[in-house]
Amino acid sequence: MSRCTAPIQGHRTSSAAAACPACGSRGYGRYYSPPPSYYRPSAVAPRSSSGGASSNGGRTQPRWSPSESSVTYTPAEVRALTPVRRKVEIRAREEPDLRDVFLCHAWDDRRAAAKELHDLLVDQGVSVWFSEKDIVLGQPFLREIDRGLAKSRTGLVLVTPALLKRVDQRGISDKELSELLARDLLIPVMHETSYDELRRVSPLLGSRNGLDTAEDSMTDIAMKIAELVTVEEDLAVAVS
Repeated sequence: MSRCTAPIQGHRTSSAAAACPACGSRGYGRYYSPPPSYYRPSAVAPRSSSGGASSNGGRTQPRWSPSESSVTYTPAEVRALTPVRRKVEIRAREEPDLRDVFLCHAWDDRRAAAKELHDLLVDQGVSVWFSEKDIVLGQPFLREIDRGLAKSRTGLVLVTPALLKRVDQRGISDKELSELLARDLLIPVMHETSYDELRRVSPLLGSRNGLDTAEDSMTDIAMKIAELVTVEEDLAVAVS
């Protein structure tokens, strides 16, 4: 008896099936179709066409993230950022000349973590209100902060041990946080501290989910923020 030359997975082509001493004599070459094992679904989950977030191994892609994006989000991040994104889109239409973000940080972080985040955001094309460059020596500090808050679409707060100390002492950062919390446009960026530590100082701010350098690099966080605050002109016009 003739034996099949591809007994396990079958033949890849009809010509191979026809040439087989076992299968060719049975006429399989004429009616051949590739075995199901050769049609494997893509391992990458497609982005939802309905505008929601698509899931891939516990990580998700929100609707505002470009298809070519190299960063993914946790479900908690998507839930936390989605309301902010909606407001960003509305404000982009109503007030197109606003800065993308206001960066709230502790004075002690101005030349370290805060500057690093600022520089990464600028590299991503994000317009940032940053006290180190936007407050000129001699200008009234509190008044300039008020203007920066008013002229920014959303706010970031870089939560570090230094900021927790400032907030606990009711310093300048506490005033900035109060304003941003009142507008519900605040995104915490945790750095070298935890939400447990934050909740001990500010339960209200600690109730907000955001981004965390314990889970992503500062570079990836800057990319996520850039995706969140970038609004195409046609989308801004369409938002009602």
